[in-house]
Amino acid sequence: MNKSLFNRPHVAGRSTTVLLAASISAIVAISGCSQPEPIERQASEFNLVTADDANEDIGTYVLPQDTAILDEPNADEIFYGKRLLNETKRLLPQNVGAQMNCNSCHISQGKVPLGDPYINSYNTYPRVMPRAGKEVDMEGRINGCFQRSMNGVPLDREGPEMKAMIAYMKWLSQNTPKDQKVDINNAGEVDTTLVGDPVRGEKLYYAQCATCHGDNGEGIKDSRGDIVFPPLWGDESFNIGAGMARTYKAAAFVKYNMPMGIQTKGLWGHGNVLSDQDAVDVAEFFTHKPRPDFAGKVNDWPSGKKPKDARY
Repeated sequence: MNKSLFNRPHVAGRSTTVLLAASISAIVAISGCSQPEPIERQASEFNLVTADDANEDIGTYVLPQDTAILDEPNADEIFYGKRLLNETKRLLPQNVGAQMNCNSCHISQGKVPLGDPYINSYNTYPRVMPRAGKEVDMEGRINGCFQRSMNGVPLDREGPEMKAMIAYMKWLSQNTPKDQKVDINNAGEVDTTLVGDPVRGEKLYYAQCATCHGDNGEGIKDSRGDIVFPPLWGDESFNIGAGMARTYKAAAFVKYNMPMGIQTKGLWGHGNVLSDQDAVDVAEFFTHKPRPDFAGKVNDWPSGKKPKDARY
């Protein structure tokens, strides 16, 4: 691992481009045709796929490749954390009530700006959370997701699963000093003065979202029953206490990350297909569909500063 990735504070106007992959398709000879002579080329001659990180400046931080985990003394623990975040429902069914994985909402293993990345998570906590009205540490934040977004039960704070998840997030921070953060945004912004139109949002949902999330918001599973695309409402979705159950939070996620695969560059799709009004309308539609309740909601926002898009 590069130990000097954050050897100075972020300097505005300095961007980093991350090379992700280069692939070459083999040419298969057709019967009756001669096989072409192989051509030797340098790697630099090929067009590499790059990530512009949603055009966000990430300073001196370098997005690591997962193969770099092998260089770490606790590689097994980091890989376990990576698997748990990707396959949460399958590996921790006793803790996950919904058909959700952690990375259902943290795009590309928590590596994409505006897609709820984990890049700054290790250095962000503990911090005071308005919803809790008190200081929350990393373990508490993860367990909050298990109780709300996963509609499940908390992990053992001292257990190997919790430690492994945090180990992955710590590795992803790439030794960024505790008093610094990578200059990226966890989420984009939408105009919160807009009023959502659920009727229009329903039309947008079936045009843009139903292919992956189902006609009835049920999501899609593979042949083994594992989650491919998460449900957006119903008994198997996140509960009413989840951040994604709020119109404007959901709209910001949708606008900057969905629909998938629309863009021609980048790790995901990077959104920007829908306008702010489109995103607010479709979010207003699916966030207000039936979903599990959350008993702990009675303790939220004890200061009284409840956001206007809270469902309760």
